[in-house]
Amino acid sequence: MYPYTPHRLRTSQRRQSGRNSSSVGGCYITRGFWYLKNHGPEQEVQAMFDSGTKTFALPLEEKLKYEQGDTGSRKWVEMPLMHPDMTEFLNIAKDDVLAFPQAVHRTYPAMVAAAIPLHPFVCKSLEVNNTILRIFTQQLGLPKGTLEELHACGLPSGSEPSIIRSPPMPGKDTANRLVIGAHTNFGSLAFLHNILEGLQVLLPGEMQWRYPIPRHAICNIGDALAVFSVGILKSSVHRVVPPPGAQGEHERCSLVFFTRPNNTKVLRALVEDSPLIVESFETGFTAAEWYAGRTKYRRLGNRAAASRGTEHDPAAR
Repeated sequence: MYPYTPHRLRTSQRRQSGRNSSSVGGCYITRGFWYLKNHGPEQEVQAMFDSGTKTFALPLEEKLKYEQGDTGSRKWVEMPLMHPDMTEFLNIAKDDVLAFPQAVHRTYPAMVAAAIPLHPFVCKSLEVNNTILRIFTQQLGLPKGTLEELHACGLPSGSEPSIIRSPPMPGKDTANRLVIGAHTNFGSLAFLHNILEGLQVLLPGEMQWRYPIPRHAICNIGDALAVFSVGILKSSVHRVVPPPGAQGEHERCSLVFFTRPNNTKVLRALVEDSPLIVESFETGFTAAEWYAGRTKYRRLGNRAAASRGTEHDPAAR
């Protein structure tokens, strides 16, 4: 059995979203996505893209030494998810970055481990997402520090920066070919930076574009916050398609920092801590178990529908 959130949470999301719309911002409830400017790590973003480009240019045989595989363990290079030769992921554990030169989870090639912008990018991203967690703590009526304590920086977690690369895909023959299929994020928050178009979010009835805006990041809520709040905070389905038009002639890279709960925290509704969270719900999994299961079952060789997350919709792909 692998971690996923059953239909009961999706039903509760709809019911509680209407009940609490006055106390939590509408964009968090109806979409789970929003833009953020003046966020801090603007200078590090381009340097991170440059480091990722150099890493992806390593010989294939070198990258395959670190390839993730199908077991659910997390390594620093995750090869194509949907189609062979389509998309690569460079995942660098937050715990390894903060403990460098010691290795907490895994080792990396020297060019990755010693990347100059890596540490400041991780620290600034943590600061941004912790600020958002404090806002959500207040809006959910939780005791001060509740969500931050579930994501304590000094404890092991699956939090990580990830650089995602897809090759140029010009022409109509790739128009309906997905870069990353429809899914929800299995952490708490994502802090995304991209240059080319391609991101689409599932809103009632259709996928809608979320365009990159200069000097703005795109933030979104993941499954863990949806579970903690029993759906008051919405984890929305999204996907990545080939950039349209002339953009399709260029390599597409995205940089995202994922904040995830500490490994030993059980994913359950914080019903005892807030008058707004009125339903009990437990996944029965720790964050580490949830993370491993979702990672494993995203893989092409293990693909299962429920691995897409809390808002799996058979019509979304």
